[in-house]
Amino acid sequence: MLTPPLVSATFVAVLLVTFLLKFWLLQRQMRHVAAHRAVVPPAFAATVSLAAHQKAADYTMAKGRLALFSQLLSTALLVGWTLLGGLDALSAWVQGMVGAQTWGGYAQALVLVGAFALIGMVLDLPLEAYATFGVEQRFGFNHSSVGLFAVDLLKGVGVAVVIGTPLLWGVLALMREAGTAWWLWAWILWIGFQLLVMWLYPLVIAPLFNKFEPLNDEGLVQRVQSLFQRAGFSAAGLFVMDGSRRSAHGNAYFTGWGRAKRVVFFDTLLSRLQPPEVEAVLAHELGHFKLKHVPKRLVQFALVSLAGFALLGWLAQQPAFYLGLGVRPSLVEGNDLNNALALMLFLMTVPMLAYPLAPLFSAASRKHEFEADAYACAQADGQALAEALLKLHEDNASTLTPDPVYARWTYSHPPAVERLAAIRAQLNPQPVARPA
Repeated sequence: MLTPPLVSATFVAVLLVTFLLKFWLLQRQMRHVAAHRAVVPPAFAATVSLAAHQKAADYTMAKGRLALFSQLLSTALLVGWTLLGGLDALSAWVQGMVGAQTWGGYAQALVLVGAFALIGMVLDLPLEAYATFGVEQRFGFNHSSVGLFAVDLLKGVGVAVVIGTPLLWGVLALMREAGTAWWLWAWILWIGFQLLVMWLYPLVIAPLFNKFEPLNDEGLVQRVQSLFQRAGFSAAGLFVMDGSRRSAHGNAYFTGWGRAKRVVFFDTLLSRLQPPEVEAVLAHELGHFKLKHVPKRLVQFALVSLAGFALLGWLAQQPAFYLGLGVRPSLVEGNDLNNALALMLFLMTVPMLAYPLAPLFSAASRKHEFEADAYACAQADGQALAEALLKLHEDNASTLTPDPVYARWTYSHPPAVERLAAIRAQLNPQPVARPA
């Protein structure tokens, strides 16, 4: 039987284990990187300078220290919102401010979620500012101004309100009207929402933050179009994004789906890589599409989220779930405020429950990266891909000496030494020994 003390004890135990595990992994990473800071790994000695290697080590450790502080803060806030009664107090304040009959009761729930999100944003703002104007600025990556940072923040809030409010309203309506199977319909709504955002992002959302201009390098356009013809692929267009307006980091990606698919190059990437290297990087990204990594990840996401919604559907009916996490419930059918509390408690606690699955998802992602590299070696110049990856590692100050355990647990991409070894194996396959 689920009881408040059992929920509280389980919550504390899982929170403590998760915190200690993350702390241990970060400490391992920082110690390992610091221990290998003085010497460039032999595999990169001829191509990476000691200064670049040490910059990557220092950048990694600076981000690690920030992550440790962020972890401490987020853990303290989670305890404050739950066991110390913060969310319950916010709920009581909202009930006093907004009448229960307003908008059929939805207003209380919307105001509660909005207030919670606003408080969280304000509390996160100093860390985000320090990450941008402290860490990124110190290592020469930040190109953003305080004004642009503020405008981006306001735009982000606006986008979240415009697309998030209808989604929240829809889920609350299903929780009220769809009976005990509401969670299944809410899951369908959630998946549909994700697909809609994937379609809208390149057309509506991304242009709010960056300028996208057609790629006007005719030689590179011909290279890309030739690659698409070899791979049997088509896109809505080739675009250059003004990434340098905010950061020195470079990248290229595919976005959208259906007829809205487009290829986006950061201007920082085009300024650093040679055309054969750009083609090879694009071939890698194309490999994700051709090998159906995107739909595979969508199916994975859909199955995991289905399990999450099913769990939420059960927990939302358990008084102990609320009481054990510091909230006084009102499980009257159709109580929109209580439904919102269930959503918020679940979203705060589910990352802890899902963290043990991180190595599985990371391993699957790294497998896809190896496969996309192999595809790129078949469709473009593998040596150019290797050279491009080295340049991107150096330009982004990615460490060449990550802790193996940390990398296995958290890295979505293989460490450079493993990735480049796999590319070299593609370029120089070893003959298979045959029996005499």
